[in-house]
Amino acid sequence: MDGLVEFRTGDGAVVAVEAVEERSGSRLVSRGDGTIQATRTFEGALDGVRSAAESALRVFRDGSLKPDGVEIEFGVKLSAETGAFIAKGTAEGHLVVKLSWSPSAPDTRPTPVAPPIPEAPSAPEAGAAS
Repeated sequence: MDGLVEFRTGDGAVVAVEAVEERSGSRLVSRGDGTIQATRTFEGALDGVRSAAESALRVFRDGSLKPDGVEIEFGVKLSAETGAFIAKGTAEGHLVVKLSWSPSAPDTRPTPVAPPIPEAPSAPEAGAAS
């Protein structure tokens, strides 16, 4: 493990995450225990990832497929300088999209029933005495 990055949330809580080693040439100075203080809040670090998720959901919900449910999964890495970014799980990247459709609900309306047809009066039987 490279160390820890501490992010503060909007309400002041501390979220410690495993540090991602950045290759930019500059290095942040850590405390004696190896912990680095992030320059952004936790929520601020996640803003870009949230926007990416919203955009991806819009693509699948508003398209011609019209699924009942959309589930998007991707890894997120947090960096003290960069904030949050979508982590690659393979050489190209990592994104899992699951779309779901529910079967059409059966028609639960009652089937109309025709009123009974009144019976016609029966004709007198042939040969019956009156």
